[in-house]
Amino acid sequence: MNTKVKLNRAKLLISCPEKPGIIWTVTNFLLEHKANIVHFDQHTTNPQAGIFFMRIEFDLEEFDSTFEKLEKDLHVMAREYALDWQLSSNERRKRMAIFVSKADHCLTELIWRWKSNEIPVEIPMVISNHADLKELVEGYGIPFYHIPLSQETKEDAEQKVLELLKGKVDFIVLARYMQILSPNFISHYPKQIINIHHSFLPAFVGANPYVRAFNRGVKLIGATAHYVTNDLDEGPIIEQDVQRINHRYTVADLKTAGRHVEKRVLAEAVSWHVEDKVLVHGNKTIVFA
Repeated sequence: MNTKVKLNRAKLLISCPEKPGIIWTVTNFLLEHKANIVHFDQHTTNPQAGIFFMRIEFDLEEFDSTFEKLEKDLHVMAREYALDWQLSSNERRKRMAIFVSKADHCLTELIWRWKSNEIPVEIPMVISNHADLKELVEGYGIPFYHIPLSQETKEDAEQKVLELLKGKVDFIVLARYMQILSPNFISHYPKQIINIHHSFLPAFVGANPYVRAFNRGVKLIGATAHYVTNDLDEGPIIEQDVQRINHRYTVADLKTAGRHVEKRVLAEAVSWHVEDKVLVHGNKTIVFA
């Protein structure tokens, strides 16, 4: 990954009904706004009657004035061609809140990649239902908020969290946050909450996946990063990976190997989200990575 971020670079994501000439229309539109296209990706679900997806990275001269006009003109073109679109730029970094419980491997991986600028984000806060990782987080100068949560206090606790987040974050990463978010909470951040599941979905959904994997004698273990929806662990999948194991692995060995897969998969998914490489279509994703 190139850690040198070009501040005059913008990214445009588009989805629309498949139709002839859409690529010409969009690229010509960018040309008229003096954009220099540096990356271009596309996908269609069906060339005749499907949904068309496009991701374009481009540089702009005189960025401040040009970007504003381009964004305004996109609204007009979108109405004419029935486009769903998302425009972003490197000038403003996305703000990521991290939710954790007690496990630190995914958290530390995200912080390390943030510190090294591999994931160019801001981290305005880490929120946890336990205080165990407070010293670790604050050691990096990141605010840490301990908000205990039980079944009886869940509604009030989530409201406190929403008040903390309001206006300060763009998306949320559940870095082994061992709580189920309510539909009300999820509704505030649709397609903006990323979870890591410690198994290769849809296998071994729920508690103790490594024990059940061990009891089944599996030969592969994995991890799945996905967007959170109201259906538990069934949201659109962003990234998955596996590691081969054998009969010599104990449950402890499986957990160790699983942690390595989990932190890698989650970091990749977060990176792609930050770089606007993910488009959600129904319960699937198109990932231009």
